[in-house]
Amino acid sequence: MSMKFKNLSIFIILLIVIGGFSYSAINGVNIGKFKINPVKNSIKQGLDLKGGVFVVYEAQTDATGQELNKILDQTIEVFRKRIDGMGVSEPVIVKEGEKRIRIELPGVKDAKEAIDTIGKTAQLKFVKEDGTVVVTGKDIKKSEVVFDKRTNQPIVSLEFNSEGAKKFANATRELAPTHSPIVIILDNEIISSPRVNDEIPDGHATISGNFTVESASKLANLIRAGALPVEFKEVQTSTVTATLGVDALNKSVQGAIIGIALVMLYMLIYYRLPGFIADIALISYILIIMYTYVQMKITLTLPGIAALILSVGMAVDANVIIFERIKEELKNGKSLRASIDSGFSKALGTIMDSNITTFIAGIVLFKFGTGPIKGFSITLMIGILASLFTAVVITKTLLKSLVHANIVRNKKFFGA
Repeated sequence: MSMKFKNLSIFIILLIVIGGFSYSAINGVNIGKFKINPVKNSIKQGLDLKGGVFVVYEAQTDATGQELNKILDQTIEVFRKRIDGMGVSEPVIVKEGEKRIRIELPGVKDAKEAIDTIGKTAQLKFVKEDGTVVVTGKDIKKSEVVFDKRTNQPIVSLEFNSEGAKKFANATRELAPTHSPIVIILDNEIISSPRVNDEIPDGHATISGNFTVESASKLANLIRAGALPVEFKEVQTSTVTATLGVDALNKSVQGAIIGIALVMLYMLIYYRLPGFIADIALISYILIIMYTYVQMKITLTLPGIAALILSVGMAVDANVIIFERIKEELKNGKSLRASIDSGFSKALGTIMDSNITTFIAGIVLFKFGTGPIKGFSITLMIGILASLFTAVVITKTLLKSLVHANIVRNKKFFGA
């Protein structure tokens, strides 16, 4: 009696746990300081779902090998600083191919402005009238927007590093007696050319012009982020509106729900009680995938949703193999308990073989793929691990606890 109660308790507890996580995934939980947001509000959405812009830049350089990799790494860091300065959340900046860098900016509304800001070479120079370079953007330690005390207009305040301060002090000392100008050039365009009246020894300078607060902030951000090491050419650009993204998400989710519901119905009709257990395990599988996305802060994309639906089929396939083995054992005259143990044991090798080969394919896609392909491969690999866990652990535990509780004894409930 105690053994029957123990197994029944295990079955009921698992159902309650799965039901609780299902409720929190859909509605969230808010009890005092303890709070779990609904999964749909917690998962990061990719460009194709949230809307935004992506752009691919190609380095205009003959560098190869380690030198090229260094240039691309430096450029990615500059891009990241510029994007952080724009306030864009969750950007994707990755190498693509040999000389290219792909940038995805979910949620950006003004695509042209974002691309102009990111792609600017931002080669800043302070030069004398004869073209002699005094200091460059590399000599600047700090740049920020301040307001001119006389005109109350926004200007860009610069602070040079120690080396830059020395060079700037020497140049202004030389130019002060003749009140000669220092020309400030950004990407071969003269921004301003203030005349030098006195030596500036403290390593500070300002850039003034017809700035708005916004344009001054952009310039300060560009200078702060640094110049690109080489020129980059924009080779591909695409904008996804938020409306298209939401529409794509809704249709994908709707398709996924219909597909999963049909699979669950088929399992229930064909395999009866094991099918019901498989449906519970399938719900567990989806919960594991969703919470993994939230905890690992993985970005969900349309290819990711496709991989999720594909991996649902793989999760069901594992259960199908197990249940067919159980049916074979029952037809051979074994008891329910013996058939379940033997069925899981015999099916495990086949399940492992098929999943390992697919997992290897996922690793290859992740290693050599870019953008959406990586999103697909990540979901596929997570799905394979989750399907193994749900098939081998959850399905087995639920099925064995139900049978060991002696609630079901008729083999017809197992489709035999």
